[in-house]
Amino acid sequence: MESKNRTDNMTEIKEQFHGSDLEKIERFFGIPKEQITGFGANVNPLGVSPKMRKKLTESIDVITSYPDPDYRKLREHIAAYTGCLPEQILVGNGCTELISLFIQLLDPKGQTALIVSPTYSEYEREVRLAGGSVSYYALKEADDFQLDTEEFCRILASGPRLCILCNPNNPTSTAVEPDTMRRVLSCCRSHGVFLIVDETYAEFAPDGVSVSSVELLKEYDNFVILRGISKFFAAPGLRLGYAMTSRLSLLAQVKERQNPWTLNSLADAAGSLMFSDTDYINETRRLISSERERIYKELLTWKQIKVYKPYANFILVRILKKGVTSCDVFVHAIKKGLMLRDCSSFPGLEDETFFRFCFMMPEKNDALLDCLREILG
Repeated sequence: MESKNRTDNMTEIKEQFHGSDLEKIERFFGIPKEQITGFGANVNPLGVSPKMRKKLTESIDVITSYPDPDYRKLREHIAAYTGCLPEQILVGNGCTELISLFIQLLDPKGQTALIVSPTYSEYEREVRLAGGSVSYYALKEADDFQLDTEEFCRILASGPRLCILCNPNNPTSTAVEPDTMRRVLSCCRSHGVFLIVDETYAEFAPDGVSVSSVELLKEYDNFVILRGISKFFAAPGLRLGYAMTSRLSLLAQVKERQNPWTLNSLADAAGSLMFSDTDYINETRRLISSERERIYKELLTWKQIKVYKPYANFILVRILKKGVTSCDVFVHAIKKGLMLRDCSSFPGLEDETFFRFCFMMPEKNDALLDCLREILG
């Protein structure tokens, strides 16, 4: 009876807690959400930009007027931050709105979109809502979830009109670097494929390693880069996203489909402030680079797990210890107020051996490592 109750309990947990729903966790486990450290959310542990925090309160009167419908100043700040041109930028109400708008405009109806997986589920949802179907190119665990470029290009040549790639990828934290992306884009151009590149985590890349494709905008117009401020700038509630492409006619078409003033005045003002907060930006990169290297090296010494080289602000772990599942690890951690991500809901990771966690402040990271040693040691 005890074994059956445990099985039923675990089934209920697996059905509910793949993501970061603190309210559900609070109700189920009886832990106040304020006492939970969110290792599953992938958000910058430094919190919001101090410059933005200070200045935005002084700018509250901006809500008494409409924002510039073209968001000129904001686009100039984004251009200075990313290295592209202001006219190549379109802002939106979060990256999610832009994913939806670009997929709708690229019209996958009756077509099959190719999605590199395992990855963020919203891509498939938006393709299906737009009337398209989905096929997956599965990154292989045997290749440490690194893209097999030659095989991928052969699949691109087989007929998809639209391809979606998260770079660095969630949940694997692996990345395609610019030289490889150039080969992919050349293949896409040869076969009439438009590529959507989600760079939500690109700003967390290791020092001296660029995984962004912004420089390739000078060479190719058959792709768009999407980014948001939810993760790196720790501001998901502002709902600010932006797209970058050198296909200006496509940007104009997407803008026509947007609601007027898609960003409110506060998000417009906040964006201009955070993108110019160089101290905060550099401190974030130093912190994440240091903790990523420290934790990756530590986990490489553990015998009961396998880890994959991370490029983002999180790391994917595979459990090798017999009799321990990703749900077991999730429950063990959450009872200590540490919430990581059970990855068994991602296509290709359903065998319940994978979990993911992001890098927080050093003392929090140490607490999670101690917790994981207890169950995986």
